[in-house]
Amino acid sequence: QVQLVESGGGLVQAGGSLTLSCTPSGRSLQYFSVMDWYFQAPGKQRELVATVSSGGSTTYADSVKGRFTVSRDNAKNMMYLQMNSLKPEDTGVYSCRATTPYRTFYWGQGTQVTVSS
Repeated sequence: QVQLVESGGGLVQAGGSLTLSCTPSGRSLQYFSVMDWYFQAPGKQRELVATVSSGGSTTYADSVKGRFTVSRDNAKNMMYLQMNSLKPEDTGVYSCRATTPYRTFYWGQGTQVTVSS
């Protein structure tokens, strides 16, 4: 059974940086067609913030474009979200999602990011 394990969340000052990682347990990262990072602010709906395809193509939400970078490292079996110039409004839960070739999804448990003013 596939598990997505996230790490890297924590407390950070506004303007600081943080790197999140996500790795599938029991499956190669290369198996998944698309890997995504989702964000859910307190009291808000979960929203897509970054996507990386199996070919390395990336897309970003307007709110994070220019500040966040998503990447995947097949050799390390890891997906990353490099978060720079963090703002208090970036505070919330970040979750990774893996999409299989059969268009089914696996979700991580999420990792909390808190950005202080």
